[in-house]
Amino acid sequence: MKKKLSSLVLFIVTFSVFTLVFPVNAQNDKELPKGLEDKGPLTKVLFIHHKKGHAKPPWAGNGGNDKDKTSACYQFLAKGAKWKSTEPYEVNPTNFDNLDEDFVMDAIASGVNEWETYGGDIFDDGIVNYDAQYDSSRVDGMNTVSFGKYPKENVIAVTAVWGYFSGPPRTREIVEWDMLFNESSSWQWGDATINPGLMDLQNIATHELGHSAGMGDLYESSCMEETMYGYSNTNDIIKRDLNNGDIFGIQKLYH
Repeated sequence: MKKKLSSLVLFIVTFSVFTLVFPVNAQNDKELPKGLEDKGPLTKVLFIHHKKGHAKPPWAGNGGNDKDKTSACYQFLAKGAKWKSTEPYEVNPTNFDNLDEDFVMDAIASGVNEWETYGGDIFDDGIVNYDAQYDSSRVDGMNTVSFGKYPKENVIAVTAVWGYFSGPPRTREIVEWDMLFNESSSWQWGDATINPGLMDLQNIATHELGHSAGMGDLYESSCMEETMYGYSNTNDIIKRDLNNGDIFGIQKLYH
């Protein structure tokens, strides 16, 4: 399923913002299954990928990283935080750009395959569900991918990742994710290898799936060719294929 495509140089860039949220209704210690008492609170990390220009966010590079001196171009959501078992994800392919179901499913599956080629079994199979909706407010037992309107201007995509991120690294675990491709901005979604004016769905999906697997954003200019580099735009397809730092990071996390 993996497709190798040529890289394009970007002149207009975007950035991803993540914020750490401790929900009021997080599970308390009495509700935690036996053996999870030392994992800390159930926490959400929200990655917001939006068009903003060239400036590096002031918080970029802070928190959650565990970099090896031989390969600095990777960063973790939180050291040791990963999936302990595979789970299926549900895709609602409904969209305003008339992308058909097969195209949407293939784009997501290609992103999954790219991470699993190097990290092993991280995700389970994708399932079409026209009722699946993005919901970052709670853990509902479903990992979802959908299109919809996000209330902030120029946001490309949003991925909410839930898990236990503050306990000892050996107990940290991802338990759920929800991904939204924004349809309320000026671009259209599609295949940028056919029309460079489109926001490439597979490109952005592969980046967002990196967050779902436990990877963080990168902002160093030396890491521009990585899938997890935090800038993107229409015309960009370089994130479809993992680069050396992405590969090193996902293997270190899952092997």
